[in-house]
Amino acid sequence: MRGTHAPLSRADALTLLSEGEITVEGLIPWSSNATLLVTARLPGLTCLAVYKPQRGERPLWDFATGTLGKREVAAYLVSEALGWDLVPPTLLREGPLGLGSVQLYVRAQEDAHYFTIREEGTHGLDLMRLVALDAAINNADRKSGHCLEDLEGHVWAIDNALTFHVLPKLRTVIWDYAGTPLPANIQDDLRRVRDDLQSSAGLGRALAALITDTEIGGLLRRLESLIQSGRFPEPGPGRAVPWPLV
Repeated sequence: MRGTHAPLSRADALTLLSEGEITVEGLIPWSSNATLLVTARLPGLTCLAVYKPQRGERPLWDFATGTLGKREVAAYLVSEALGWDLVPPTLLREGPLGLGSVQLYVRAQEDAHYFTIREEGTHGLDLMRLVALDAAINNADRKSGHCLEDLEGHVWAIDNALTFHVLPKLRTVIWDYAGTPLPANIQDDLRRVRDDLQSSAGLGRALAALITDTEIGGLLRRLESLIQSGRFPEPGPGRAVPWPLV
């Protein structure tokens, strides 16, 4: 049986997350909202996943209750459309506690987070892509601990719920590239996704089931702004970093 210690193909992971029988293993501590470690099982396949039911969302003044899991899925779809493989496979489905987001669990290197990954000096392109992704999706909560490095050395970005707000809310610990030019390959990927959204193709249709038309319009404007400036964003007025940092 292929399980959590053997790498899953993307197709197998999505099939398990969408169709597998979900069993709750326990509560993941220190989370703002109800966050459960679960096992998804199908004949011959199993994986661990992180399940965040809508009913466990803590009310926020600036994000509507019941939308956070949808924003997690939307962030995954944008990462996939860009071709950057930064957000673990994530989808929306019914679970033991009702509708919620289910994300493939990342077996991360112990004590690894953004600040330690930066010091390694081997993931520059991944981190630049993450900065561009967060700017595009307007991430209001990119803590260092939301960056993981798995046992194979792949960098992942988790906890993407506070995203896609229509007002500027970018808060991140990753300001290392502020004001510097965007690499050409990142600009090319941003243009491709912008064009996809403008044509009302597959990404736009998928996002319409998760976030509002106004929020999709905000995403399109932020993509256009990044492309036109050709530079990584700089901190705006107000608080530009999350708390706690890690």
